[in-house]
Amino acid sequence: MNASNRYNRQMILPEIGEEGQYKLSKFKVLVIGAGGLGAAILPYLAAAGVGEIGIVDDDNIEISNLQRQVIYKSQAVGKYKVEESKLMISELNPLVKVNAFNEKLSVKNAISLFEKYDIIVDATDNISIKYLINDACLVTNKPMVYGSIFRFQGQVSVFNYQNGPTYRCLYPDENNNALNCEDAGVIGISVGIIGMLQANEVLKMILGIGEVLSGKILVYNILNNEQQKYDFDKSDFQLISRESFKEKYNKSEVQEVNFESILDEINNDSVLFLDVRNEEELPKISFKNQIMIPLPDLENEIEKLNKNQTIYIFCQSGIRSKVAVELLQKHQFKNIKSIAGGVLEIKKLLANEMNL
Repeated sequence: MNASNRYNRQMILPEIGEEGQYKLSKFKVLVIGAGGLGAAILPYLAAAGVGEIGIVDDDNIEISNLQRQVIYKSQAVGKYKVEESKLMISELNPLVKVNAFNEKLSVKNAISLFEKYDIIVDATDNISIKYLINDACLVTNKPMVYGSIFRFQGQVSVFNYQNGPTYRCLYPDENNNALNCEDAGVIGISVGIIGMLQANEVLKMILGIGEVLSGKILVYNILNNEQQKYDFDKSDFQLISRESFKEKYNKSEVQEVNFESILDEINNDSVLFLDVRNEEELPKISFKNQIMIPLPDLENEIEKLNKNQTIYIFCQSGIRSKVAVELLQKHQFKNIKSIAGGVLEIKKLLANEMNL
């Protein structure tokens, strides 16, 4: 296969040429997340000829994903995202080596994975995972290409590039309660635009061209086509060692439980089901031993909870419930677990037993 024919349109650019194309072929990029952002990032990196691409994700494709995760076909519903995205890349550009990691990024695998790649791309919608990615990038000295979506607005930046500012310099508050796209809603075009901007930052870093968004954050609104670029400085923070990284994330690793395994406890008076969604969110769930405290109010209303009681926490999709577990752990709660998948999973299991 003639690579020069494949990449001809970008190689004729004087900023790229044969030398730039050679650089692209030698770089290894790890993409964390094969959802909406990943679905935009992956095909453009592969089409440009990035030599090796790793994909980390442990999710299956659901029908609701197809509205924005456009690399997947309807018949792929139920299959693993990493396997289907690997297949897509192989069909698009067989010259690219693809490594599919069907696992969740965690303290157990982050460092070992990051050490094998040159650039790390954050394509997640989970705040706590973004901090983990940032900290693992600091330990391994890798740049982090950040992307984030909230409804019709997206953000792009590059952290830890040539010892530049990090994610913590921009967002020092780790107790951020921002909603993810499943909870807040999203239009597919938003993730497409932001994902392609992330891919662009990767190519600029590899090729050594243009202005990398280091110490800058680009904010784009698709409703009015307005975009702003803000500068931010590197803050003073304690360096993160391998030991402190492992200690921090091993300690804060949230315990999850599948609702099916605790189904027989929904009428158990000795446990509590804590709903941390907002009051207007649907579907409504009503258990005998349930209380609702929206996540933003949880710390102020923590006295409503018994530290000695077993508490199962749920939200819409299982993201905010993890944040709630972390918050309660800081207040010395011990017997607390997040229900994996949130109400979306609870609804599936109770569909034939309860009118949701």
